[in-house]
Amino acid sequence: MKRAILAILILALFIAKYIHSEPEIDIREPNEKVYGSTIAIEKDQIYSGYLLLINQDYPVQESGIMTDIINLSENAFLTQAYGVLESDIRLSEQVANEFSKMMKAAKKDGIDHFMINSGFRAFDEQNELYLKMGAEYALPAGYSEHNAGLSLDVGSSKMKMEKAPEGKWLEKNAWKYGFILRYPKEKSGITGIQYEPWHFRYVGLPHSAIIHQENFVLEQYLEYLKKKKNLLVRIDGEEYDISYYDLTDQSSIEVQVGSMYEISGDNKNGVIVTSWE
Repeated sequence: MKRAILAILILALFIAKYIHSEPEIDIREPNEKVYGSTIAIEKDQIYSGYLLLINQDYPVQESGIMTDIINLSENAFLTQAYGVLESDIRLSEQVANEFSKMMKAAKKDGIDHFMINSGFRAFDEQNELYLKMGAEYALPAGYSEHNAGLSLDVGSSKMKMEKAPEGKWLEKNAWKYGFILRYPKEKSGITGIQYEPWHFRYVGLPHSAIIHQENFVLEQYLEYLKKKKNLLVRIDGEEYDISYYDLTDQSSIEVQVGSMYEISGDNKNGVIVTSWE
């Protein structure tokens, strides 16, 4: 009887370990690797993609605005696990899909009082907000991440996000779905923005995983990539090759890529190519 109970306890601990274990993230210097395909990247790619730095120094260009902007209220299948404060809130469809996956995961953990308060803002809407709120509370048109369709303000219908279970869950888990807390409390000296526990930005995997593990903000991550030039990242068995290319003095470059790849500019002077098989 005692042996049976012991066996059950061991089995329960084993299951719990694998159900609740965090994804493994391994960052290393890559070995020389030759891919089968070569692509050309033009200089204007600097200004579009998921990794754009958008702040008071680097405004988003027209080419950096996501082309798949949708109204969330008109796509009810995306909002089943959370609410929207207004019926006209918009977001990139890709970002909305990833956010929906994340919300369903949170609901399984018993966290289900999320509310999107703000999403994409067109330049004219941002300018109107800036004139109304002033420079202390808003940014001019083009200088807010909301102008690209990659960021959203997420609240709790129960309490303020800095105290809410929803905020705590996102801080711990958002990176698994490609999101980062854009303006952490201890990084305001780098971002230039005070702590905003509600403001989340989509950068995609594997970038969100590295940012989380290294305790970076986007500014630090982009500088890290520029310095390293090339990284190999393994997340739960999936391997990603990340390369940074400086296009300051070049109009275009040719690079080798894997069978799957993604290109993003940094909105400064470089592009990041992420390849995987």
